[in-house]
Amino acid sequence: MSCVLVTGSAGLIGSETAAFYAQRGHLVVGIDNDMRRTFFGDEASTRWKRDALVHDYVQYQHYDVDIRNRPAVERIFQEYGSAIDLVVHAAAQPSHDWAARDPHVDFTVNANGTLTLLEATRQFSPNAVFVFASTNKVYGDRPNDLPLVEEELRWEIDPSHRFRDGIDESMSLDATRHSLFGASKAAADLLVQEYGRYFGMRTACFRGGCLTGPNHSGTQLHGFLSYLMRCVVEGTPYTVFGYKGKQVRDNIHSHDYVRAVDCFYRAPRPGAVYNIGGGRFCSCSVLEAIRLCEDVAGKRLDWRYTDTARSGDHIWWISGMGAFHAEFPAWQQQYDLRATLEQILEQFVVRWV
Repeated sequence: MSCVLVTGSAGLIGSETAAFYAQRGHLVVGIDNDMRRTFFGDEASTRWKRDALVHDYVQYQHYDVDIRNRPAVERIFQEYGSAIDLVVHAAAQPSHDWAARDPHVDFTVNANGTLTLLEATRQFSPNAVFVFASTNKVYGDRPNDLPLVEEELRWEIDPSHRFRDGIDESMSLDATRHSLFGASKAAADLLVQEYGRYFGMRTACFRGGCLTGPNHSGTQLHGFLSYLMRCVVEGTPYTVFGYKGKQVRDNIHSHDYVRAVDCFYRAPRPGAVYNIGGGRFCSCSVLEAIRLCEDVAGKRLDWRYTDTARSGDHIWWISGMGAFHAEFPAWQQQYDLRATLEQILEQFVVRWV
């Protein structure tokens, strides 16, 4: 039986990946020690999703291991060895704000942890495909230099600009402010590329926009749509930070993301880099997201505004996915914003209400 190894296997992308491949008959090895609870508190714990995976899939094997623990990680890789066909690395410290609180933990999780996994793959499972859940934050705040136009509910890019359909992989990573989180993820991103180019491993960096879906354990510092919907339902006050609430994100459902990963798994190459997100098909400003969440939930949100924007926050981000579509033209998104929010609401009711 072929084996898929997933880090962060109880998180948003990890749990979607684990279920996707377990349903297709693969042995799935999950590594997750619920660091999300350490980062963001009890409400962000992923234990509930870990328990669901263990309960639902007999071929899911869980390891409560920190990816920075090199001996423990290497023991897992040595145990499964050449049976590992695919590694999906989705474990991370994912927050700008949290990274500044403890830069050592942020960097060791995001950069050192990635190095440990790459080297274990090279030593014990060299033929495996390695996909890294990178982020658009590797570009720092470079997107804020784009010519933007203020509209009633959102910022938009000048329609004559070459990025009008989305920002592609040609955007520079240099001479811009990244935040410590962006820097640690950029370091990991470059390592994944280098293991592809230097060692010939089949690796890919998926530089995601906002990743979302019903499996997200959303909290104030991470998990935009999940946390927003929870605030609407619970009546929790919500704060909008800067840019008049018109900052734009594209959002990709975790299932659509994993289907994209599967496309690469079936036709991999060394050192690939893709911007991956909702594109214009599934984008919104914060103000637009509030209105849609209110409409889906049938409740009003208690929200307030502060002029202070989050450090490193993007004013406008739409993922340009031309490179991915050129290689994998059959892949199309299945979930628009409303369908995604309806699923998030349904899961919220099942889990919390």
